[in-house]
Amino acid sequence: MSAIETPTGDELLRILAALGNPHRMRILAALAEGRNYVSRLAREIGMSRPLLHMHLQRLEAAGLVVGSLELSDSGKAMKFFEVSPFAYALTPQVVAEAARTLTDQAAKSADERQEAGPEPDEQVSDEKERAT
Repeated sequence: MSAIETPTGDELLRILAALGNPHRMRILAALAEGRNYVSRLAREIGMSRPLLHMHLQRLEAAGLVVGSLELSDSGKAMKFFEVSPFAYALTPQVVAEAARTLTDQAAKSADERQEAGPEPDEQVSDEKERAT
């Protein structure tokens, strides 16, 4: 693992948003055991491939995982993902320093996410909880 990193404000928001979802935390935990390709990972964690792709894209945008396209022996293209080594310290000082580097784009993106409401998989979970 690398030294503790100090992210910019925009990077910290992407990291926290990526980790703020239980599905993405489970995906990261599964990939911490070793690299895996999308179809197998989807089966192992019980998630559809399209939904898994959406979560993997967010994890990749945050720099927490990295994907690579590889060809199998039969010539089939397979997308593999693995955890990118990372270590972040989350302290009041780190948050304050990151806040000073926030861009207007980061604030706008956060506002847009908040206006859009919960992610599709979170809406399903909320509906299931209300039904019980």
